[in-house]
Amino acid sequence: MTRTLGGLSRREVLKMSALSGAGALVGTHSIPAQAQRKLTVLDAQVHSYERNHPGRPWLGAFDGPSEVTGDQMTAAMDAAGVDGAVLVSVYTIYHYDPSYMQSVYAKHPARFRMVQPVDANDATAADKIAAWAKTKGSAAVRVLLMPGVTSEDAADPSLDRVMTAAAKNSIPVNLQCKGRLEQVAQLAKRNPNTSLVVDHLGLNHPLEPPVPPDSWGELPKLLALAAYPNVVVKLSGACTLSHEPFPFNDIWEPLSRVFDAFGVNRCMWGTDWTRSLKLLTYKQHVDAFRTTTRLSDSDKATIMSGTLRRVYKWPEAKA
Repeated sequence: MTRTLGGLSRREVLKMSALSGAGALVGTHSIPAQAQRKLTVLDAQVHSYERNHPGRPWLGAFDGPSEVTGDQMTAAMDAAGVDGAVLVSVYTIYHYDPSYMQSVYAKHPARFRMVQPVDANDATAADKIAAWAKTKGSAAVRVLLMPGVTSEDAADPSLDRVMTAAAKNSIPVNLQCKGRLEQVAQLAKRNPNTSLVVDHLGLNHPLEPPVPPDSWGELPKLLALAAYPNVVVKLSGACTLSHEPFPFNDIWEPLSRVFDAFGVNRCMWGTDWTRSLKLLTYKQHVDAFRTTTRLSDSDKATIMSGTLRRVYKWPEAKA
């Protein structure tokens, strides 16, 4: 467990801060606008896609607007004060075709990095991972642990192939893994040299109200993954699990348990925009973390950019 002031856990300190209303308990304060702008903000997961058309037809349905082009995404980022973001190619729309995502990156290379879904059942998956790792702007590959898509057996040769190739090419594997966190533990144990990123806290995020009463019910299974140093947690969509309006104060007790278990240097903030637009705005996603007094300035810097830069090898821009 991560310890903080006076031997207290981060969870205990945050609870005291909330009860007292005094950000000074954890060395924080109301963040002035100028200081907010100085905080580098990198979103660990956004989606960009064009409207359905014969030239690049959708392969399935998607919960979101009819299109979120690269220009629209960068405009939303500018309005919310987000410096950069990781594009995750939309599986339900494009399956394993990264071409639209790559076109967005080509137009805005300073603002984005890319994550490409891979088909674990493809016999050539290892070669494709190797090629993707060499692609300019690539950050990670993604495996969807879903029924009918990947095996539930962590020892399945198809998953071994992906994990081995990712480790060999030093590229992280993002895991969409709601309902299969125990399998993630098995994968982490079997593949200690593979960097694994748990998407969306590994939890089931609602797409519209009402938020289920047990929205954090699987949290103990996520916390168990802290035992594996090769596992990093993406906090994407955390605000969608709140039962309160902005600034979503009830997320901080369960999140403090995540920080205690993993340490902030294994946690990265993100939104999963635009899948959550029926619950909150993009700026609310950002400000819930950027303006909170529940985190110190250094923890914000780590969670909102530092961890992402390290895991995805996204260096700071040269002055």
